[in-house]
Amino acid sequence: MTKALIIATDGFEQSELFDPRQALIDAGVEVTLASPARDPIQGMEHDKKGDTITPDALISDVAVDGYDALVIPGGVANPDTLRMNEQAIKLVRDFLFAKKPVAAICHGPWLLAEAEVLEGRTVTGWPSIRTDLKHAGAIVVDQEVVVDDNLITSRKPDDIPAFNRELLAKLGVDAKQTA
Repeated sequence: MTKALIIATDGFEQSELFDPRQALIDAGVEVTLASPARDPIQGMEHDKKGDTITPDALISDVAVDGYDALVIPGGVANPDTLRMNEQAIKLVRDFLFAKKPVAAICHGPWLLAEAEVLEGRTVTGWPSIRTDLKHAGAIVVDQEVVVDDNLITSRKPDDIPAFNRELLAKLGVDAKQTA
């Protein structure tokens, strides 16, 4: 069975975690949500509190060899907090070096910059982090979804359908298998 790992903490953009997660589940992918702690994490709908979700695992307890892809939702606080988590940064590097798909949306690519894996890669992200992505060596474009080898990036919640499509294609699974 295909397995995907989502890493997130408080302040994730609700649609950027829940929508890709559901698309993966609908396609028959086993999804694990990992966070720095096991307490429920708080989603955001832009600047308002959204739903919470309880992580399945700790970031410190997961490894690249147990999964086929890594998904990094945005939201401002979520990736900014995870940038300070060495285990999260190591996971990003491990997935990219293993040539497994890494999909980051909105502010999520901040983790890619922190992991120092963007040199010469073409990516997109939320407008306010594009300078950071450029400084990390990326070629930054303004498109709904960018696929550069095993790296998938998108700009914002409106891009989720394209983001999900490319993620599922990289995994070789069909959307809504079980629908």
